[in-house]
Amino acid sequence: MTQTANTANNGEKLTLKEVIAMGIGGMVGGGIFSVLGLAIAQAGHAAPIAFALGGIIALLTGLSYARLGLVFQSSGGSFTFLEHAFKNQNIAAIGGWLLLVGYVGTMSLYAYTFGVYGSAMLASDGNSAAMHHLLESAVMLSFLGINLYGIKASGNSELLIVTIKMIILFLFAGIGLFYIKADHVLPVINQGVGGIVMGAALIFVAYEGFELIPNAINDMEAPEKNLERAIVWAIAVTIAVYVLVSLVAVGNLTPDEITKYGEYALAMAAKPFLGESGFLLIGLAALFSTASAINATMFGTARLGMVMASNQALPKAFGFRRKQNNIPWVSLVVITLATLVFINLANLTIISSFASSTFLLIFALINLSAWRLRHRIAERGLSRASHLPLIGMLLSLLSWLALMVYLWQTAKHTLIWIALIYFLVIMTELLICKRQQ
Repeated sequence: MTQTANTANNGEKLTLKEVIAMGIGGMVGGGIFSVLGLAIAQAGHAAPIAFALGGIIALLTGLSYARLGLVFQSSGGSFTFLEHAFKNQNIAAIGGWLLLVGYVGTMSLYAYTFGVYGSAMLASDGNSAAMHHLLESAVMLSFLGINLYGIKASGNSELLIVTIKMIILFLFAGIGLFYIKADHVLPVINQGVGGIVMGAALIFVAYEGFELIPNAINDMEAPEKNLERAIVWAIAVTIAVYVLVSLVAVGNLTPDEITKYGEYALAMAAKPFLGESGFLLIGLAALFSTASAINATMFGTARLGMVMASNQALPKAFGFRRKQNNIPWVSLVVITLATLVFINLANLTIISSFASSTFLLIFALINLSAWRLRHRIAERGLSRASHLPLIGMLLSLLSWLALMVYLWQTAKHTLIWIALIYFLVIMTELLICKRQQ
């Protein structure tokens, strides 16, 4: 998002490499650092397969985003696609609201992860609850201040951030492969196929972020050629990272260790072959990644709120801007406050499950939109494999149902949280829509 703003101001266009970096940066922003333990707890030795399954769903949905992006060429992204796909505007508005609260969920995950790794590195026992809450709240408030004053990283620095964290993760995976213990990874499917599906659904939030690429279509070089390539490459690289990293983690930690270390299991997985420096390296990568992801997501989410307000899908106040720098300050403040409440009241399972559930539903809707608009897509010569959106929709819905079954069986209170949030979102949108008629 930052890159788009900067290149637009300078009259320059984003290269394919920069757009790919934007997508990777959006996905590898903190999810892998915190949800790895959840994936291994469900899928066992087959955690890499769970990440690959999630990647396949993301890839199919990415193709739908690419085609819709080329048809409409709008920075409105998912909200715009839903508006064109459904005659009932309430569906688009509810989809926009779900996207908004989904981004609140991902920012909560990033801030939660920042707090976990920060407290693990600063507190001697690694379990200081007070330190955790302080750090996760402080990082949100810090970036609220940064965004309110309009200070943004340049495109080159964003590319640098992505490059550094990818080097760290590939270094971790490359070295760790030589230390994998056979009894830790065999048999491959040790907790059943159901565990793989549950694991994929629970950690799907780790693939959220690629959908930001079509938003930059008007600021990229040769979008007709580069949009789909950028999405496919970004997701493919992310799949490779997640599969390799999860394989190394499974191969170097016992189930008891994974359960014990939980949210910062990835950093502990580096200790057997990199020692204390490995723990610090992964910890710094997590802090670096989550901080940059919070900044980018906060900026993009505030703009989404502003666009929705202009389309009367949110109260007009969300469109209020500061005169000095045109920043949507009300949107920024409300979104940050909502995130602060969520991260300080919810645990990792609630945050991850809510974010994964929301984006699985959003991606199912986008795939359905691509199928409903297949004739518009065909007019642009993009009609090949028109059945893929239906496959993407079905896989998204099946994963969502698997997640609901898992929560019903193991964490009913989390399911109640999610249902309550969705109910409030839908009722609030319908009330706002009714008042504006």
